Amino acid sequence: MRPLKSMLLAASLMAILFGLTNADRLAAPRAPATNYPADSLTGRIQRLLAVPAAERTLPLALADEPAVQAFYTQRQHSAAWCADAGAGPKGRAALALLTQAGDYGLTPAMYHVPLLKVLTDSLAQPAGTAGQVARQARFDVLLTDGVVLFARHLRRGQLHAFTPSPLEKAGAPFEPAAWVARALAAPGFAAALVRCQPPQREYQELQQALARWRRQPATGKDAPAHSRRSQQMALTLERWRWEAIPGSEYLLVNLPAYQLEVVRKGRVQLSQRIIIGRPDRPTPTLNSRVTSFTIAPEWNVPHGVAVRHILPYLKANARYAPEQDFLANNNYRLFDAQGKAVNPATVNWQRVTVTNFPYTIRQSPGCGNLLGNIIFRFPNPYGLYLSDAPEPGQFAHAYRALEEGCMKLARPMHLAAYLLGPDSTSAALPTEAQCTANPQPRTIFLKRPLPLHVRYATCAVVAGQLRFYPDVYGQDATLRRQLLAMQAATQRSVQTSLRQRKDAAENQPPGTTLAGQRE
Repeated sequence: MRPLKSMLLAASLMAILFGLTNADRLAAPRAPATNYPADSLTGRIQRLLAVPAAERTLPLALADEPAVQAFYTQRQHSAAWCADAGAGPKGRAALALLTQAGDYGLTPAMYHVPLLKVLTDSLAQPAGTAGQVARQARFDVLLTDGVVLFARHLRRGQLHAFTPSPLEKAGAPFEPAAWVARALAAPGFAAALVRCQPPQREYQELQQALARWRRQPATGKDAPAHSRRSQQMALTLERWRWEAIPGSEYLLVNLPAYQLEVVRKGRVQLSQRIIIGRPDRPTPTLNSRVTSFTIAPEWNVPHGVAVRHILPYLKANARYAPEQDFLANNNYRLFDAQGKAVNPATVNWQRVTVTNFPYTIRQSPGCGNLLGNIIFRFPNPYGLYLSDAPEPGQFAHAYRALEEGCMKLARPMHLAAYLLGPDSTSAALPTEAQCTANPQPRTIFLKRPLPLHVRYATCAVVAGQLRFYPDVYGQDATLRRQLLAMQAATQRSVQTSLRQRKDAAENQPPGTTLAGQRE
């Protein structure tokens, strides 16, 4: 910020701390249930919160009004962060935590840090100074609002702050006011507060990596790249908060990394490369459970694949001799809407269109089957599955967004053996060579289905090393724009309110404080 702007902002902040708008002076406080002495800190907090939210402006425009009201109601409006004439140890710890919000991928200004720092300086004046109690009340309430919102964002993210996360059980939503109250009662406030974050290793390791990254020096030409990587980690943490993973054992697919992992109790048990959907046919993020797998599967060709990719070959094939049977040559069979087999030579393919394709195509088990030797099934609304790949050489490519949307595994039999656990011997899993030589379909249902989570994380800590991945679907770019727009709107609102309060403060009667109270 340029020096002139810094001076103006400081002047504005000081003006709003020691003055009021006309709306503040004229607002009639709601009658409290219990009246405390007007000149006490508890009484000041009570009267301050009695001013209707719609009539309250900075520095008391609260971001999470219901939670702040609930917090102070539970403690009979007693101060949470002040001691004697200034900020107490918990208040200093809370402000220090908010100041370091960047370590968690968040922005300190979202939690009133600039205002709180100026208020802290004003509280350093000698006790008994006029307005000291009023400033303590403002500091306490504003800090509560910042801490409550910070906890909500840590738990659920900024864009989904009022949407329950997967960690929350039905009927028991996260209550930030209650969480902050418990953290206040804990021996270590900051450590207790940040425990509301997603506990899974993917989030925890990345958050710690971001905190370390921000402390690494970056100057000159390296500074912009260093900042972009910080932002990339912040975006990934935001997304993890929306899609936190409950449970300690699961399958995790990270799409930008082209990687599948089996995680158990925070440790990776199995890892392998995958192929995902192309950018024009992206694999969606989802939650499900792998319930079964089929060895030597028959493939029911999805309708979209049939009309986009197979129908053009059928139209071209119809111009040649009958022995040039595209379907038979590729181990396909054709069925009508009733499931009866149809001889493709009896169909006038030139009259069949994308919108008029009343057939189903199935591919029999075998070496040429596009599902390969095995398919893993999990309930989902997209018709997706995990399967073998007929062209193993594709896994050697760095760029592996090559599919229609489904996911292909480099070592599917390893995953099958893990899913079966001790039962893998009795199930007599064939080798891939045996499956190819004798393709007999066989479906195995898992006694214990394993949760599957498909996620989009463009950075991760892998074996202790921080790695960054390309934004293959452009989702980081979209999320960045959304967050920047939200933060810009907040900044504009703050600057507008600062200007309004500064102008009003210059014309108000001396000695007036919040809601018409005298200093």
